[in-house]
Amino acid sequence: MDFKEFIKSDRNRRIKDNFQGTFLQYLELVKENPDIAKLAHKRIYDIIMSHGFETLKPEDNPRLKKIFGNEVIKSYNFFKNEFFGVEKVLMKLVNYFYSASMNGEEARQVLYLVGPVGAGKSSIVEALKRALEASLPVYSLKGCPMHEEPLHLIPKHMRGEFEKLLGVRIEGDLCPICRYRLIHDYNGEYENFPVETTNFSIRSRKGIGVVPPVDPNNQDTSILTGSIDISKMDLYSEDDPRIFSLNGAFNVGNRGMVEFIEIFKNDVEYLHTIITATQEKSVPSPGKGAMIYFDGVILAHSNEAEWNKFKSDHTNEAILDRIVKIEVPYCLELSEEIKIYEKILNKSQFRAHIAPHTIETAARFAIMTRLKPSAKVDLMTKLKIYNGEDIVEKGTTRRVDISELKEEAGPMEGMKGISTRFIIKAIDNALSNSEYNCINPLSIMESIIKSIKELDTAEEEKKKYLQMVQDSIRKEFNKELEKEITMAFIHSFREQADSLFNNYIDNAEAYVNKTKLKDKSTGEELNPDEKFMRSIEEHIGISESSAKGFRSDVTSYMFYVMRNGGKVEYSSYEPLKEAIEKKLTTSVRDISRIITKSRVRDKEQDEKYNSMVEEMKKNGYCMHCCDVMLKYAANNLWKD
Repeated sequence: MDFKEFIKSDRNRRIKDNFQGTFLQYLELVKENPDIAKLAHKRIYDIIMSHGFETLKPEDNPRLKKIFGNEVIKSYNFFKNEFFGVEKVLMKLVNYFYSASMNGEEARQVLYLVGPVGAGKSSIVEALKRALEASLPVYSLKGCPMHEEPLHLIPKHMRGEFEKLLGVRIEGDLCPICRYRLIHDYNGEYENFPVETTNFSIRSRKGIGVVPPVDPNNQDTSILTGSIDISKMDLYSEDDPRIFSLNGAFNVGNRGMVEFIEIFKNDVEYLHTIITATQEKSVPSPGKGAMIYFDGVILAHSNEAEWNKFKSDHTNEAILDRIVKIEVPYCLELSEEIKIYEKILNKSQFRAHIAPHTIETAARFAIMTRLKPSAKVDLMTKLKIYNGEDIVEKGTTRRVDISELKEEAGPMEGMKGISTRFIIKAIDNALSNSEYNCINPLSIMESIIKSIKELDTAEEEKKKYLQMVQDSIRKEFNKELEKEITMAFIHSFREQADSLFNNYIDNAEAYVNKTKLKDKSTGEELNPDEKFMRSIEEHIGISESSAKGFRSDVTSYMFYVMRNGGKVEYSSYEPLKEAIEKKLTTSVRDISRIITKSRVRDKEQDEKYNSMVEEMKKNGYCMHCCDVMLKYAANNLWKD
């Protein structure tokens, strides 16, 4: 590649794309495309919607139906690969921008995100700021410190006519500096005022203003609204616009966004500018100048404690009335929490091998700390229900209404618990300390335990978290590992499971319909094999008296799947799937125990052991974590 030509072609393209002309030429552009004169909220809404969205209908997705009931969920492509498990939060966010883009009341409100640390508030704001930077340039008055809309040049008595001619609504007024230039530099001939295109830039402070928490002893509203250039006061009067430095956050964020980081760490007096910036869409100018029009999204965020402290003071009502609050809780869906960690890890430079169930184990712990205890189910069961999983008990799928669980927990569920950052640091520590460049569920649990012990929180809280890891999380992992090793040990597990399933379905159908089975080899008619069916059903606690009902349920469900064009297989019906897997697991448990514990194996045992290891490697284990997992299984599973 010729780097010089590459750089030159990029520069030439940018120069070509930049517009330089007069206001008269700009009017022709607006007439052709009125959309170029849109306001800030509409701009961000259009950016989000330009990526498209998908309407997720619960009736088409059983898992979604379990999680959201009959509620229609929209998935926005703009957020799709960055944010997980917060669909309702993002829907509220987009609804805000939609209402504001239609010039509803939300256009004069602060968008405020509140939630626990590490829940994704800052990430949402960063995504919007990056989108602005990548968006098309806006047309602005050349030399204007606020990059304002050129249509502000049109005198108010002519705006009605221009709105009809252009098909736009003209809002706002010239800033003091541009008004001065119009009168003194262009003799009031606004048609000759120069117009240019300008990009949004965080670094160059163009269209994106950021207000960090300010020391209460050193708060100065000039950070928000600009200042007076003292060096020019000897040359001009104190109300002359030429002494204004319009470099405050509201000046900078005009046409785009102003972000308030940890907004309520600032004194209330410092925030009073927000009142006029929202309701009247104007901010004070420095010194004794007139109010200045402001068009921008005001986006603030903080944690729950600061919000509660702020709203408890009744003197803050004026600001509270101008806030649209959106709660951003932690993710409570296991499968979505896993995606968060995978996304973060993919951005890191770590290249260690990660064994199956490792990230899942960490995510399971994080979510359990965020869930509120329930009188209806234990925390692990609640976690599975929130993830849209079926809960099988005594041969039937346990029906637990997720909406009842959420109502029982209250609105604060997900607003407390272990943060995503805590888990990622625990994973990073496990990766850093890995001797074999490989981490597994055992090393992740050890890292989490160590991190909990170092956590700056109450001893009672630490004790609760440690018990979760050592009890619930470890027990769940043991069940997963036992199933995984067994499935690896049984040659062609899937084929055997499907064979058992087909055999059971044939027998159950004949039993329910009171017909006979035909032997495929001899053609002989046989009665349904009661003994075979019971050998499967007993693994999920089905009694003889309830066997008839279970067989009817299974066959009815299979016909339902077939009628709806679904594929009938052993995993189709959760209770039967669990029964078949348990039967296969039980049938090889003894031999698995012997092989994993044997130090000296005969030739046949060695072949079976090696075959099992190869199968585990196909499932994502490396040789080292295979060895670790099998040694752990030998000492902790299938104990005599």
